Amino acid sequence: MRALLALTVLAAAAAVPFALAQNAGPPPMKTFMASADIMALIDKAKADRKGDAPLVAEPILSLAPYRAQLEYRPGNSPPAVHEKDAEMMYVLQGTGTIVTGGKLINEKRNNAANLGGTGIEGGTSQAVSPGAMLIVPEGTPHQVMPSGGAPIVLITLHVPRPAGTWPN
Repeated sequence: MRALLALTVLAAAAAVPFALAQNAGPPPMKTFMASADIMALIDKAKADRKGDAPLVAEPILSLAPYRAQLEYRPGNSPPAVHEKDAEMMYVLQGTGTIVTGGKLINEKRNNAANLGGTGIEGGTSQAVSPGAMLIVPEGTPHQVMPSGGAPIVLITLHVPRPAGTWPN
């Protein structure tokens, strides 16, 4: 399982571009992380959590413009829409529900490329557990909600749509 996880993260990071924040420079290059180090990021995320923050992100790999991160989600995060990129998610630990589609309730602009809201109306709920993987297309509302009182831990990649038509 660990070897498959590490291989999946490495292959995805090498093949999938990530849209960097407009004002941030590229993170330092890091092209490998062992499974034990990825698992240790969960404890780091717990320690880095401020107050009752519903999400803590920790970098895993980076090779500009590629970046993979661990997302520690102990609570319901507000729904989001990434207007310029899709988001691939791999459930590492925990269980929960990921809602996709529909329409944001009380939509507001978070930054130049992302919208947020207070909920999703008319979305599709998908129960997830370790090993589940999904891609949320760009422009699609989505929300991650852990269940059972435990956090859900994801590995995520943001994937910009290639210019032109794809696949050819």
